[in-house]
Amino acid sequence: MQRRVATGALAVAMASVLAVSACSDKSSSGGGSAESSGSSGGGGSSSLKIDALAQIDTSGNEVPKGSTSDAANPAGDGKATCKPTSIAMAGALTGDNAALGLNIRYGAELAVNQHNKANPGCQVTLKTFDTEGDPQKATQVAPQIANDPSIIGLIGPAFSGETKATGAVFNQAGLVSTTASATNPALTTNGWKTFFRGLANDDVQGPAVAKYMTGKLGYKKICVIKDDSEYAAGLAKAITTGLGSANDSSCAGDVKTKERDFSAVVAKVNSAKPDAVFYAGYYAEAAPLAQQLKDGGVTAKFVSGDGVNDPQFVSQAGSAAKGAYLSCPCGPAPEQFTKDYEAQFKQAPGVYSVEAYDLATIMVKGIDSGKTTRPALLDYIKTYDGQGLARTYKWTGTGELTTSLIWMYDVK
Repeated sequence: MQRRVATGALAVAMASVLAVSACSDKSSSGGGSAESSGSSGGGGSSSLKIDALAQIDTSGNEVPKGSTSDAANPAGDGKATCKPTSIAMAGALTGDNAALGLNIRYGAELAVNQHNKANPGCQVTLKTFDTEGDPQKATQVAPQIANDPSIIGLIGPAFSGETKATGAVFNQAGLVSTTASATNPALTTNGWKTFFRGLANDDVQGPAVAKYMTGKLGYKKICVIKDDSEYAAGLAKAITTGLGSANDSSCAGDVKTKERDFSAVVAKVNSAKPDAVFYAGYYAEAAPLAQQLKDGGVTAKFVSGDGVNDPQFVSQAGSAAKGAYLSCPCGPAPEQFTKDYEAQFKQAPGVYSVEAYDLATIMVKGIDSGKTTRPALLDYIKTYDGQGLARTYKWTGTGELTTSLIWMYDVK
């Protein structure tokens, strides 16, 4: 996303549910955000699904989808040789928002497995680390990654808060860190030399989605509500700025992570009678908020970003999710990728799965070319310029992509 925490028994229970329903293609097996679309049941709305609607530019205008025919293949030519080496993935693998982290883990794992199967002379291990999406937990995990000499590259952290809390650790260790989902714009202003963002940031997404709402969708009055995460702060700021006079500050609202009673926010929105509510945050809070808005008589459209663009939002919100618009700097999963992913993990790909696959592919390509130390792989990433399944990957000196587009999805 930028993106985006939890505990004990709940974590175990959620993990079992998420293992069944995480996705990105929103395909018929229950997905998260892609081309063929699918369904994820819950709350009596098992027929609802998240469909890719349109790709938009920073002006909110719809633009055609690019080709993936030239996308890099992690298998390469099958002739690579290297000493055994490792890359890592760090993010929420348990907790309230674990679906987002698992999407990334599986995308990266698919790329590594395809590489290893094709290249018996060059075996790469993917080591995974659970941060629960919690910045405090992430600061405990980061040294484990940085101090493991076998790890020469990292996919993650996944959420913006944990990325902010750990970026200096990876920078000091000289370990390249490529996030598939952390979108807070400020992350690339910290002077880190090892951080690379694999998708557009909120300063791209915010104006694009804001202009799409006021232009294509014709909304004239919008309430912006955000949670207390780093991700939400950046996205809400960008959305609010992009909306201009369409932003109604009288119904702006703040909620807290793990909060479930949104009566005060609902009352404020009800009084304002907006055309739409934009929520910046994660699906764990978005689902009950959407339910309570509907139950409270609010008829405004529910619009949100990639932290909510997951079948768990549909499952948990039930019928209240119907008609929602969800945006993401991540694109739909291509057909062959979806088939490969489903064959390996028995579920459809999810939000950020394609980005994680692309980033892992870039890393194994670097390893295949002999970049098997942290400094060498870092230099490889810095100068990389190539097509992936999701987009072209080429970075500026601060670690931002040189070009980015946004996708809109709808729930129906």
